[in-house]
Amino acid sequence: MAGVRPGLGSAYGAALPGARAAVLGRLWRALAFEPLPWVAGRERSAGSLVVRPAGGGRLEGPLPDPYATGDHVTELRLDGRPYRQAARLLAALNVAHGEEFAAELDESTASLALSRATQPAAPESDPPHTWGWEQRVVDGHPYHPNCRSRPGFSVAEQLAYAPEHRPVVELGLVAVRPGECLVTDGWPQELRGAGRILIPVHPWQAAHVLKGEGVQYSGFAAHPLMSLRTLAPVAGGAHVKTALSTRLTSSVRDISVYSVETAAAVSAFAEALAARLDGRLHITRTLGAATAHSPDLAAVLREPPERYADTAAGERVVPVAALTATGLARSAAWRAEFARLALTVCLRVLDLGVALEAHGQNLLVVLSPAGAPLRLVYRDLADIRISPARLARHGLPVPPVSGRLITDDVTVLRRKLFGSLVAGALGATAGSAAALAEDLGAAVAGLAPTADSGALLTEPLPTKALTLMRLSPGVPGDQWTQLPSPLAGG
Repeated sequence: MAGVRPGLGSAYGAALPGARAAVLGRLWRALAFEPLPWVAGRERSAGSLVVRPAGGGRLEGPLPDPYATGDHVTELRLDGRPYRQAARLLAALNVAHGEEFAAELDESTASLALSRATQPAAPESDPPHTWGWEQRVVDGHPYHPNCRSRPGFSVAEQLAYAPEHRPVVELGLVAVRPGECLVTDGWPQELRGAGRILIPVHPWQAAHVLKGEGVQYSGFAAHPLMSLRTLAPVAGGAHVKTALSTRLTSSVRDISVYSVETAAAVSAFAEALAARLDGRLHITRTLGAATAHSPDLAAVLREPPERYADTAAGERVVPVAALTATGLARSAAWRAEFARLALTVCLRVLDLGVALEAHGQNLLVVLSPAGAPLRLVYRDLADIRISPARLARHGLPVPPVSGRLITDDVTVLRRKLFGSLVAGALGATAGSAAALAEDLGAAVAGLAPTADSGALLTEPLPTKALTLMRLSPGVPGDQWTQLPSPLAGG
C-alpha cells in the first residue's frame, strides 16, 4: 500500500481496529451457531456465551445476536487470554484445516480496512445509477468472516478493480472461433468480428488465468458492481458478468458451461413466471451468454436493473445490500413495509415453484421518489431452484433444463429462499434480532398463507454454515445450520 497509495496509511491504520472487530464478530457468530465438529458444547448465561472446544479449554465472549451487523465484538477470551484478531484466535484453537482459513481471515481483515480507508469523509448525495449504490456496500457479506477476502488480489488490484474504491475498469476481449464456442442467440453484433465471437474478460482473469493470451484491449470501460466480476459499461447497455477464477468470500467466481447452456431457457421461464406477480417482480433478462467450453473464459450479458424503474419520474433502484446507505432502513415502519413486499412476492414465487436466492446482492427494490418500496427486481438466475411438482400443481410448464437447478425437495427449496432472504437480506437490513422480530411481526400481518409461510413463522431459520464450509474442503456443496426464529423464539 505504501508504494501504490502512500497517502492511505493513516486512514488504513484508523480503520484497522474496526475491521478486526467486524471479522471477529462474524467468526464469533459461526462459533456460536454452526455445527462445527470440534465444538463439544455451548453454555449461555445472562450476558455471555462459553464455547467448549472438544480438545478442552474455554472460549468466552458476549452473548451473540445471530442477526447483528457491524463492529460489535472487540475481544474474545480463550482460557482467560484475550484475542482481538480472528486469525490469531483460530490459530490458537488449532482446528483441522484452520491454517488456510486463518490466512483468509487475516486477508479479509486487511482488505476490509482498505475498503473503509478509501471512503469519502463527507456524506454524499444519492447516486443516479444502480452501480453507484453498489459502490457504497463497503463491508461485503454481512455475516461471513471472509466478508472481504480476495485471495490473489494485490493491494493495487483491489484499488483498481473493487467497486467500493470506485474505479473504472477496462475489460479485455478474447476472439474465439464459433466452432470452439458455445453461444446463445442474442449475442450482440458489437461482440462479434472477423468471423469470431468476442468474449469480455476481466483484467484480473486476463493477467492471472489467461496469462494475457489472445486478450485485446479496446476501451471497453465499465463500473464494477458489488460482485466485483459483474460490471456496468460506462457507455450504458447490458451488464457484463465475467469469469473470475478465484475465491471471493466463499466461492470461485467462474461461469460454468452448464450456466451458459441453460441461460436462455431459464431466463425466458423466469420472465414468464414474474408476469404472474402483477408487476411486483421483475427479472433482469439474460440477453446473451458465451463460453469457450471453459469456466475460465465465459461471459453473460444481463439487462440493467434500471430498465424496470421510471427514473425520469424519480424512481430509483437500490440493491437490498445497500439499503442501510440510504437511511431508509433506520425506520422500523419502512423496514416492515419492505419486508411485507419481499415476503409476499418471494413466498408467492416459491409456492408457484421457484426458490429465489434473494440475498442482498441479487435482490433490488424499486423506490418511489419519496422512498416507498414499490416492487422488486431480481437478477442472476444461475443458482435458483425449480420445483417441477409445484409448477405442475399450478399448471405451469417446466423449463427444458435439468441438473442442479431442478429439485422437489422442500427442505432444499426453503433453505434457498429463507436462508438468503430472511436470515440474510432482511436480517442484515434490520441489523439485530430484536429489530428483525419487529419487522417480521409487522410484515406478516395479513400475509396470505402458503404451504411454506407456516414454517417461516414457527421454525428456526436455515442459514449457510459459512465457516463450516470453509473448514470442510473435502465436502462439496452447501452446508447448513439453523438460527433462532425471531418470531417463534427458537
